[in-house]
Amino acid sequence: MKKDLKTKFSTRQYMLSRDFEVYYYSDSVIPDVEHHAHDYYEFYFFLEGNITMHIGDASFSLRPGTMVIIPPGIPHHATLLDSNHPYRRFVFWISESFLSSLIGISEDYRYLPDLALKNTFFTHKFTEIEFNTLQGKLFSLIDEIHSDRFAKSAKILISVSDFMISINRMVYEAQNPGNTEAESDSLYQSIIHYIETHIDENLSLDIIAEKLYISKFHISHVFTETNGLPLHKYITKKRLEMCRDAILSGQDISVVASSYGFSDYSTFYRAFVKEYGVSPKKYKDEIIRKAH
Repeated sequence: MKKDLKTKFSTRQYMLSRDFEVYYYSDSVIPDVEHHAHDYYEFYFFLEGNITMHIGDASFSLRPGTMVIIPPGIPHHATLLDSNHPYRRFVFWISESFLSSLIGISEDYRYLPDLALKNTFFTHKFTEIEFNTLQGKLFSLIDEIHSDRFAKSAKILISVSDFMISINRMVYEAQNPGNTEAESDSLYQSIIHYIETHIDENLSLDIIAEKLYISKFHISHVFTETNGLPLHKYITKKRLEMCRDAILSGQDISVVASSYGFSDYSTFYRAFVKEYGVSPKKYKDEIIRKAH
């Protein structure tokens, strides 16, 4: 999928769209790009390669899974140091006016832009699970942009909004771990938080009850009443969503199951077919076909 949805690199450093643009790049050689600045925000997500990032007077290398946010007016460029390894990254550009429209809906959208403005630029290293989730969201967004489906514009807007609030939430919760727990005003939110942060571990009802110091019968009752799904079904559904995102981001189908808590591949395979109606490989192949 990455090969089919990638964009040929261009030295163009201005937006064609009024609101936002998103690109997936995978290159071994890129043209030299001079130190330059934009009149929009750049959200840069580094997947792999050997580069040096230059922002203002600062220069530094990046680890896979790192996000860099560059505000308008800040000079920057990247230097490729080794052409023997692919240089893969996502680039998401968003205009100040479109970002302002999102902030008009919720002030929570301004958390990351404000951090970047305060510090000239901002970097954050996501966990592997978080970054796989974000890759899945970005590939799905690119797939939607290239499609010709009913309600395409509405779906794109929802996807962009979801992506932006997701990265804001992930960074906020990483920087405020105590506050996140303290602000949980219900047992249900505590359960959800525990599941999301331990999705690759054993999540039996007994273990969750032990960790939260709550009766497993009470947990089961509260969760089903609030969510509408039994706890074990929700966990399976959540794991499948993360496996799907990992597959769409290029992870090996044969290894994603164990990465997200499935006991074996056959269990994962049966659950995936039941949830999505097709095998993992066919699901991925259909997305690739639709992207052409």
